[in-house]
Amino acid sequence: MFDILSIIPGKKRLTPSGWYSFNAICCTSLGHRQDKRGRGGIKLDGNNWTYHCFNCNFTCNFELGRPIGQKTTDLLKYAGIDDQEIKRWSLESLQHKDLLDFTVKYEKEKTFNFTLKNLPECESIDVHNPDHKIFVDYLVKRKIDFNKYTFYVTPKEEGRNSKRIIIPYFYKNKIVGHTSRYLDDRIPKYINDQQPGYVFNYDMQKSNYEVCILVEGIFDALSIDGCALTHNTINDDQAKLLKQLYKRVIFVPDRDKTGLESIDKALEVGYSVSLPNWADDVKDVNDAVVKYGKLPTLISILQNATSSKIKIEMQRKKLVKRI
Repeated sequence: MFDILSIIPGKKRLTPSGWYSFNAICCTSLGHRQDKRGRGGIKLDGNNWTYHCFNCNFTCNFELGRPIGQKTTDLLKYAGIDDQEIKRWSLESLQHKDLLDFTVKYEKEKTFNFTLKNLPECESIDVHNPDHKIFVDYLVKRKIDFNKYTFYVTPKEEGRNSKRIIIPYFYKNKIVGHTSRYLDDRIPKYINDQQPGYVFNYDMQKSNYEVCILVEGIFDALSIDGCALTHNTINDDQAKLLKQLYKRVIFVPDRDKTGLESIDKALEVGYSVSLPNWADDVKDVNDAVVKYGKLPTLISILQNATSSKIKIEMQRKKLVKRI
């Protein structure tokens, strides 16, 4: 289906209440003054959306599985979309009706019962403990707030395990696995104890979040309060678990070959994709946070999020040339 935000001209700003604001496109067609104060607004709900003009009070909406109504047709015409394209989109929406009805009627949520796990012998990170300095410095360098998440370290271990940060996996406030991040520059850097279907940082997604930002790496997720796959593919169980958040999921892949290939699966399961125009030396979300800061990184992700396959493919081709 069409991406409504991509056909609205001009700049758009995501407000704290979840509305995308911009200069409304309906006012002059309805006999009002042209909006120059960003009084137009769109709020997304998965594939559905609502439009409201706070200048002339024009309102319309779109719901996948239903035909495009007259007021929504008018809005699309204000955006420069012709009648034939609107009819095609309306028919495409109707083609989803049977599938949506089946999903609502028959699909049951998968129950996840992850096995409880014990962590290796370790101790909580302590900024005042000189033995922990190497671990604290590493997290500070990556702009990770170690007061916001529980980290463990192994300074009393010998050999390679002496330089290890342990990040526990929580599900319903219980430990169900962990990642070890080794700081000795040897391969592998990470060793995961992860159960099938688990999504890192799932417990930390708050009910007032409008979206869930999905990334590949643990430190990418920790730096923006998102969720991590901990690998470069989205498996079916992870998609089912994320669906139970009832949020719009925005996938931000790593900027490498396998990361860009995972976009296809993200689109298949109904996620939006964001490919911000970051510098060439930014390879993932955590790199962006280190370079630009957390808030600018989040804003760039939200502003570039789209479900338009054409737009995503154009952005992906540009990135492939830069890899």
